[in-house]
Amino acid sequence: MVDQNIKKRALHRAKILKGQLEALMRSIESEDYCTSLIHQSYSIQNSLKSLDKLLLENHLNTHVKHQMQDPKEQKKAIQELIEVYTSSHR
Repeated sequence: MVDQNIKKRALHRAKILKGQLEALMRSIESEDYCTSLIHQSYSIQNSLKSLDKLLLENHLNTHVKHQMQDPKEQKKAIQELIEVYTSSHR
């Protein structure tokens, strides 16, 4: 299940990320100033966090919402959320 609005926003964010990464690669190749490269890298990281939020929003609004209504699926939903939380804090 995918929320079509979130899918559209996530694809848009991914395309922006692709452009940001390509720009960073060009900057590295042209040996731009180090702090400029770092700022570009931080921008990419922030964009990734934004994409992560969209993907999590979709998961909560679709899969988790459905799973929490089914007692047999609740444990799976909780475990998946714990795994996402754990991987985001490494």
